[in-house]
Amino acid sequence: MNGIVRSAFRATALRGVLSSSCGSNNSGQPIRALWNMCSHRQIAEITPLISMPELHDLRAQRCYSTKAEKELVEFLAEEIVAEKKAQKLKMIPTTLDGFSVSLNGAEVNLEKKDGTDTIYISFNVNHTVDADSETEMNTNSNSVDIGEMKSKPNFTVDIVRGNQTLGFSCSFNNQVGASGSDDNYNDIFGIDEITLYEGNHNEKVYSVAGEIIDGYLYDLLMNYLEEKGISNEFAEKLIELSTSYEHTAYVSLLEGLSKFTSGK
Repeated sequence: MNGIVRSAFRATALRGVLSSSCGSNNSGQPIRALWNMCSHRQIAEITPLISMPELHDLRAQRCYSTKAEKELVEFLAEEIVAEKKAQKLKMIPTTLDGFSVSLNGAEVNLEKKDGTDTIYISFNVNHTVDADSETEMNTNSNSVDIGEMKSKPNFTVDIVRGNQTLGFSCSFNNQVGASGSDDNYNDIFGIDEITLYEGNHNEKVYSVAGEIIDGYLYDLLMNYLEEKGISNEFAEKLIELSTSYEHTAYVSLLEGLSKFTSGK
């Protein structure tokens, strides 16, 4: 994850606000944990993540060689349950708007046939998560408003026809309509690079940055992608897919870390 998401908030002022608003004694919690605690506090108060007898039994059954190991495993036991409660999708879909979805570690690949063309979309969920909006602090009410966690990865679109490939490197815009020749457009993603080649891609293949091509050509290429199914609506679904899968991968990492630390 990037520094905004996984790094701890170290600012003294923010520590005080967070401790009062979320009731946390861990002033160095990352945004993911802060958002999880604040957004699901009511659920946690109604239904405890782990009942006291269960938590006591869990701790009693384990022997730890160091204090740090003991504290880490105990924290992970509760954190894993909290993250699972926050998951919106328990199963990652195998299709998305006609594209088949395949997963390989942090990589996600989509594929579909479109007449004589085959369209491939690929992205990596590593370091893609950030709060959907900037963290806002209300000093009057001592509250913290943390935007929803979303994964917005850079992605590639390869349209293969015979031995030729038309390739696009794309990224999500920080602001709606930040790319394109017309500021009135509400594109949530933009074209960073375009290339056309035969056979396999290599370093000798020419590519051009999307920001320096003719504005009208850029708009026509965006229209072309939309006709191929890569529209704003599809991009929103891509964010949802990436967010769900990244969260699943994060939970799996926590579970693996817990097993590694406890020696199981």
